Amino acid sequence: MSRSFAYALRPVVINAAKPKDKPYALTDGGGLYLEILPTGTKVWRYKFHFEGRRDKITIGRYPAVSLKDARQVHAELMDKVLKGENPKAGRQSRAGGQSATPEQLTFEAYARQWVEETLFYRSAAYRAQQLRWLESHVFPAIGGRPLAAVAPREVLDVLEPLRTTAVTAEGVRSLIQRIYNYAIRNLVADSNPALMVRGAISVPKRTHHKHLLEAEVGRLWRRIPRQGAHFTTLVAVQMLFYTMVRKGELIRSRWIEFDLTAGIWDIPAERMKMRKRHRVYLPRQAVVLLQALQPMTGHQDYVFPTIYASSGRVAPMGEATLNHFFKRIDFGVQGFAPHGVRGTAATLLREHGIRSEVVELLLSHAPRGQVEAAYNHAELGQERRDALQFLADHLDQLAQQSD
Repeated sequence: MSRSFAYALRPVVINAAKPKDKPYALTDGGGLYLEILPTGTKVWRYKFHFEGRRDKITIGRYPAVSLKDARQVHAELMDKVLKGENPKAGRQSRAGGQSATPEQLTFEAYARQWVEETLFYRSAAYRAQQLRWLESHVFPAIGGRPLAAVAPREVLDVLEPLRTTAVTAEGVRSLIQRIYNYAIRNLVADSNPALMVRGAISVPKRTHHKHLLEAEVGRLWRRIPRQGAHFTTLVAVQMLFYTMVRKGELIRSRWIEFDLTAGIWDIPAERMKMRKRHRVYLPRQAVVLLQALQPMTGHQDYVFPTIYASSGRVAPMGEATLNHFFKRIDFGVQGFAPHGVRGTAATLLREHGIRSEVVELLLSHAPRGQVEAAYNHAELGQERRDALQFLADHLDQLAQQSD
């Protein structure tokens, strides 16, 4: 077959390619390219046009599929396109240098590939949770089954032991469904067994996190210092309000991220839900709290380290610590949790005339599609600083007014 291009890549270039924050491609020629994922995985893909539409095929991972092998498969696929044939029809995926037919490709092998190729932009904690669900609930039952052969009844059998924890059951079912959606798009499965059992386990209607009225905020704020808890926990609870960040972003914070002199906290992208760096302009009260905490934990990596760690072990405060605090504290409201803090603070700010755009930036909710400047550390910086300072001052005033 004649071709009007020359292959460009060399092994030395491929081996030297390092991962970046986002996937990027090394073009070889004729639609063949090597995609470098943020995880470090390198995947051969072929981009082509068929029947007026753009499409692509995953050939396999490098180095399991060598440069020579990838070009050989590419030549075969390109030849099909030139003959007017769909190159995806009857295609076999390649792994480890050997062909793996749909009958041989196991659910576990494909699920791990799905995690690596589609969840690279999510936080490490989220990826770990998805893997825990797979390893704890799914792989023991269907991990060794051929991907294309798993039946709806088998998915239901996975879910049955989770019936008493319906939210987890639906999360696991949805996870399996997303894996099969990806498999169907890549033509390694024809149907989605998880979709067929949707609704088999009833999930309670989701309720929004409770928000507090100003009088309730005042009572809570007044009682926090009186609550019997470790000083580190008390600081963390107040910092949730002062910063309006998510609980996970707070408890995993490191001292190196803070500039207490400038009153700034820079959270790296990998810990943010939207995978964008986020700057918090600390109010004076937050700086005072952190300065008081620094002699206690400043010699460690984490600002809020767990107090239950074994000797020599470095770990942040546990996920449940702040939840337990809010369950114990009595300020006249039942069911308030850390997740409700952000909504409460945002509502309070809006009710006092803070522009919605500023509040959204404080919540790190800048909409996608906005110009890149919207994510700049300094975007509306003074307004954000003023807003958080107003919030901190108003919390103090509400506590003084409270009974």
